[in-house]
Amino acid sequence: MRNGPSRSGDGGPAELAFVGGPVATMDSARSATDAVAVRGGRIVALGGPDVRSRITPSTEVVDLRGRLLLPGFHDAHVHPVYGGLQRLRCDLTDSADAQDCLRRIGEYARSRPDTEWVLGGGWDMGQFPGGTPSREALDAVTGDRPAYLINRDHHGAWVNSAALRLAGVDRDTPDPPDGRVERDRDGGPAGTLHEGATALVSRVVPATTEQQYREGLLEGQRVLHSLGVTSWHDAIIGPYLGYADTLGTYVDLDRRGLLTGRVRGALWWDRERDESQIPELLARREQARGERFRAETVKIMQDGVCENLTAAMLLPYVGGHGSGLSYLTREALSRAVRLLDAEGFQLHFHAVGDRAIRDTLDAVEAARAANGMNDLRHQIAHVQVVQPSDVPRFHELGVAATIQAMWAVNDAAMTELTVPHLGHRRAGWQYPFRSLRAAGAVLAAGSDWPVSDASPMRAVHVAVNRREPGDDDPFLPEQGLDLVDALAAYTAGSAWVNHVEHEVGTIELGKAADLVVLEGDPFSLPANEIGLCGVDMTVVDGRIV
Repeated sequence: MRNGPSRSGDGGPAELAFVGGPVATMDSARSATDAVAVRGGRIVALGGPDVRSRITPSTEVVDLRGRLLLPGFHDAHVHPVYGGLQRLRCDLTDSADAQDCLRRIGEYARSRPDTEWVLGGGWDMGQFPGGTPSREALDAVTGDRPAYLINRDHHGAWVNSAALRLAGVDRDTPDPPDGRVERDRDGGPAGTLHEGATALVSRVVPATTEQQYREGLLEGQRVLHSLGVTSWHDAIIGPYLGYADTLGTYVDLDRRGLLTGRVRGALWWDRERDESQIPELLARREQARGERFRAETVKIMQDGVCENLTAAMLLPYVGGHGSGLSYLTREALSRAVRLLDAEGFQLHFHAVGDRAIRDTLDAVEAARAANGMNDLRHQIAHVQVVQPSDVPRFHELGVAATIQAMWAVNDAAMTELTVPHLGHRRAGWQYPFRSLRAAGAVLAAGSDWPVSDASPMRAVHVAVNRREPGDDDPFLPEQGLDLVDALAAYTAGSAWVNHVEHEVGTIELGKAADLVVLEGDPFSLPANEIGLCGVDMTVVDGRIV
């Protein structure tokens, strides 16, 4: 980064000042400075001389002492309501292994003897043989109380015998078109439900109350702020996996002044319906045009995930497991994208497999041909297995790549559940961050929390090193990003994708003072220590949150 000149904006003393740099502005020149002054929630001066001239006895002065000041992180793909609710229920996120996971479930169940169901999630498929835990193991720690536990990637659920019995799911229950019931040797349900099969049981789970959803969102917001996240994109606003529509929750908290983050929501596309749902989406978009929450995007989930062999692939998985699920046919997807694009909706696609990614790119290309180019900034999230010939199309079509860097590692989900079924050649096409950046694609970054850790700095570490902190086995290291590009994806890139770059994403005069102070300066650290750099302070609109 280069040093920028001192600059001063609107007159008047600073209410908050950061001095003693460094400051990474993340502007288009990726310039650096050493001080920032804030007044009225806005950035009013940059650089030591101009900032010092605005400091008065009433100014709150933060001495950075060499800690890096950045624009507030912007999580471009996250589920804070789900994450917050999971933390308030049986949270299995940090389980060390299958035994620890079962121990936690048992302790949770025993500590809440009056709770009708054992609910929660966060279990890791990689900790169980084949990624499919059994109902018998869950029965042993829950007894006759029904249990429904969503897995970490939110594409499946673990259920016990009591839950299956209440839902009437047995060996005669057929698989739904958009999912699969894992079977035991006798053909009965083994305890793991994949994708749309989760609805077989979630439909009998007691409804979460509106108050519980509010508490979940507030807890999710607290967690994100603690990690330096000041803005986010909630990637599902609508019913999913047994969760209800959270549009009203966001609107309510926004109206009551309790929403401190800046939020863009993605309205859920019901894959069991056709374009007749568009008038409802238009009405929901109007309902969501609030002060800090807007829903100008539609989320289309086009496939599943590689770990359970539901990601849509152009060629079959190794071992005769089919080629995954495409939730919309190519024709239905193209028609939906063309109509939504014409209505001014941004499209946010879930696409993991190479067939899903190609189909979404083809659908955007058809929409461009029908409607012309526009500035809606469509985006594809996850971009796991990308055919090399499709990499340049992101830039050509103006489609951003929203990356979940935490997944580009050699963990059990990769080495045991993914690579063996992709084969060597396709395994080498995974998470091509550097290739996408080199081809001119805009990179945005999101955690997909609670699917993975919500910490932007841990994700930045993986984006650069292609391995977890403390790990020495990188995954396709040639696709690692430079540190400045990884930080830009979590700030300026995500802000641009979500149409708020005029307000946040960079530290520039007149912009909102959404800022984060790290515990140190990652630019001065060895690359393998970037992820150890935590967050000391998060500021929204000039107020420490």
